[in-house]
Amino acid sequence: MAADAFEEIAETFEFLDDWEERYRHVIELGKAMPPLDEAFRVPATKVDGCASQVWILPQIDGEGPDARFDFQGESDAMIVRGLIAILHALYAGLPAREVIEVDAGRELARLGLNDHLSAQRSNGLRAMVERIRTIAGRTAAAA
Repeated sequence: MAADAFEEIAETFEFLDDWEERYRHVIELGKAMPPLDEAFRVPATKVDGCASQVWILPQIDGEGPDARFDFQGESDAMIVRGLIAILHALYAGLPAREVIEVDAGRELARLGLNDHLSAQRSNGLRAMVERIRTIAGRTAAAA
């Protein structure tokens, strides 16, 4: 069910031998993301529950359950920018109804992130997933 871009990340993680290399890869993914314009770094797009500052700006194409879901994201922490990039690979382009169905915990577990992130980072990652699911749920319910 995961998007092709996420599958690529999962395959890359399998080839990287240690967690230092994987962390570097996550940071590189974050660096490759386009920055979120300052004007969108506002309380309405800020994700609560993250130790770092995190903003997620939804970009929905269409209405209702078939609306295509996408988002831009930003963080003041490089590793968190990388986590946003991973979530983008997991969710971007899916219909809103499918975003809700993605088992993010299971998909992210394939990368082994749960075992290698601090408790604060894990909580922040869960908060980002929850924000994405909430936005997609509202979009899917609007007809």
